[in-house]
Amino acid sequence: MLKIVSVEIDEIYIPTARRKELDQSQVDAVTEKMLNGEQQKPIKVRKGKGRFVLVEGVHRLEASKILGEKEIDAYIVQAPKF
Repeated sequence: MLKIVSVEIDEIYIPTARRKELDQSQVDAVTEKMLNGEQQKPIKVRKGKGRFVLVEGVHRLEASKILGEKEIDAYIVQAPKF
């Protein structure tokens, strides 16, 4: 079972493929939900070289940045094997 950990937002790298998924209207909607106290599920990251790499949750991550958060809840997952 995955364990939720707190990760510093500054230590998370967003790959180009995830950046392309970014939709400002979705970020705005998630930000509004967070301001209203709605619980958000943790993002998913994997360990990279000296940092974490975002796997899932780009809109939640960006909303947290907008709100000035320094940390975000995350699941640490394994890198996919090809």
